[in-house]
Amino acid sequence: MRTPFVKMHGCGNDFVVLDARAGDLRMTEARAAALADRRTGVGCDQFIVIEPAAHADAFMRIRNPDGAEAGACGNAARCVARLLHEATGRTDLVIETRAGLLPAEILPDGTVCVDMGPAHTGWRDVPLAWEADTLHLDLAADGVRDPAACSMGNPHATFFVADIAAVPVTDLGPMLEHAALFPERANIGFAQVLDPDRIRLRVWERTAGLTRACGSGACAAVVNAARRGLTRRRATVVVDGGELLIEWRADGHVLMTGPTAEAFRGTLDLADFPA
Repeated sequence: MRTPFVKMHGCGNDFVVLDARAGDLRMTEARAAALADRRTGVGCDQFIVIEPAAHADAFMRIRNPDGAEAGACGNAARCVARLLHEATGRTDLVIETRAGLLPAEILPDGTVCVDMGPAHTGWRDVPLAWEADTLHLDLAADGVRDPAACSMGNPHATFFVADIAAVPVTDLGPMLEHAALFPERANIGFAQVLDPDRIRLRVWERTAGLTRACGSGACAAVVNAARRGLTRRRATVVVDGGELLIEWRADGHVLMTGPTAEAFRGTLDLADFPA
């Protein structure tokens, strides 16, 4: 029996999406990792399974390329919202994740706005391994230093740099991701403030590595920049794959607006992938 899937992306951050609302797909870590493999599977930055939800339109289960579950993914939330909109015609939707409920709105221009929930800035919330000032962390490597940290349902540290083109992201990212300060590892952002409402960002994501976009990382970058007085609370974040509009509202919630795209659809036999 073959299972349908959709390959989608948000600003180049790509996903394989399966719908399990009609029945359990027995998606283990090993099977998700095999499907996410870019050589022998379909290939993606994150693997998404849509499941039933009691208090939302759907539950979005997110798995990293190694099969382990993640708590949040803003670009994936926009993609799932688009699929739900296409199926129902509704423009206002709610997606449940491990990090909480994410309201989403399909805008008239086709972009999708997702309420990513509140940013958390306490050291236990990130989390950090020990008490520290999350606005100025004592962490440095090869020319980058003094990041700010917050949680967007997953841990983020943002380094502010003068020239992002000069930062060896693929060298520093793995080292900083595994720093002892981060007991659950961290997504590592490198941000160059272009002006008070525009940021250039590259993110080394836990497990996935350097992706063309990281939605929660873009949210964290604006939150951390605004906390330091470097930007306003509403800013455009320029990622490798496009642009995301981020707004950190006065109530603490972070809104992310951006495009989605469908690459292709297909079917696969789950029995071909180890469980």
